[in-house]
Amino acid sequence: MSGRKAYVVGTADTKAAELCYVRDLIAAAGQETVLVNVGIQGGEEGVDVTAAEVAACHSEGPVAVFVNDRGQAVVEMAHALTAFLQGRDDIGGIIGLGGSGGSGIIAPAMQALPIGTPKVLVSTLASGDVSAYVGASDVNMFHPVTDVSGLNRISRRLLGNAAHAMAGMMQFKISVVQDDRPAVVLSMFGVTTAAVQMITEGLEDRFDCLVFHATGNGGRSMEQLISQGDVTGVLDITTTEICDLLTGGFLSAGEERLDSIAQTKLPYVGSCGALDMANFWGPETVPAQFKDRQFYHHNAQVTLMRATPEDSAQIGAWIGEKLNKCDGPVRFLLPLRGVSALDIQGGPFHNPAASNALFNALRATVVQTRDRQLVELDMHINDPAFAEAAISNFNEIYEQKGD
Repeated sequence: MSGRKAYVVGTADTKAAELCYVRDLIAAAGQETVLVNVGIQGGEEGVDVTAAEVAACHSEGPVAVFVNDRGQAVVEMAHALTAFLQGRDDIGGIIGLGGSGGSGIIAPAMQALPIGTPKVLVSTLASGDVSAYVGASDVNMFHPVTDVSGLNRISRRLLGNAAHAMAGMMQFKISVVQDDRPAVVLSMFGVTTAAVQMITEGLEDRFDCLVFHATGNGGRSMEQLISQGDVTGVLDITTTEICDLLTGGFLSAGEERLDSIAQTKLPYVGSCGALDMANFWGPETVPAQFKDRQFYHHNAQVTLMRATPEDSAQIGAWIGEKLNKCDGPVRFLLPLRGVSALDIQGGPFHNPAASNALFNALRATVVQTRDRQLVELDMHINDPAFAEAAISNFNEIYEQKGD
């Protein structure tokens, strides 16, 4: 035994039999367990940690959790569970069972645990939009098919699969490969893949390059990793999520995008990658007010909308204001001949007026200093020369970071 335990979490007032079933399977697979109750209405038989013990970890005490309003109780119990788990030093993995209420309690606490800690959430909401439950973390969601309400021929099989997945993740650990290279993060999208791959190839002899897909959750995950202090530099080549944020697209990373750069003051090379587009799903998901816009159908599931000059000016000003809050070394690259594979001479999103609006807004907004500079490049973002410029600028500010 490693001393690490599988935490089995759920509302024992309604799901005691299912929780005990999962616990027993994990224990039979050789892993120690801790059964944690987060139910609001009792049901403590067989649990190792009572709901009252969890609620006591709330910053305002149990009185904040045990209230008459169920919705508020769920929110406050989620806060209490997060605090409870962060105070434990023996978590080898966590598995939770829940419907909407239980998932709402368990998922935020899972998200707060370190990336790499095994996390399994068996939730009746797993077949829909799970972004709120997974967030920027590595929560694995299992769909139970039937409701998590009693043990039957289906639930036994699927809850058993989830239990064995948790036991397997705890038993078969991934060996940590010793890598003395400092880690840097990069942001990429399909239309900037060529640039980021060339940059990665040019850096990987010195750095461990962690590439994030700029799909909203990807940007949030990257920001979280930066904030945790796990990386030494950033090459944020693809800032497209900001376009989605400001135009109503589906792949926004939120208002907090770029805040980690200001917070950590890490060496930062950014650029305008894919700021020419906002993302929607199928054509039927595009809001009616955009019906006269220019679109490109990337595939059956993804529809891209070209940013207008007005959008682009707003995006440039927004980024500029964020960069002005960054006191660390910053180089923001402007690829004047196009910001994506679609924004190229003869390409479907080539729009000089929109591009100029973006670049002019950045020029007008960014307060340039010795450490914070715009770098204008008469080239396309996917040109080899752009990758060379990104690498050169990063090496320069990285070497100077200790000065």
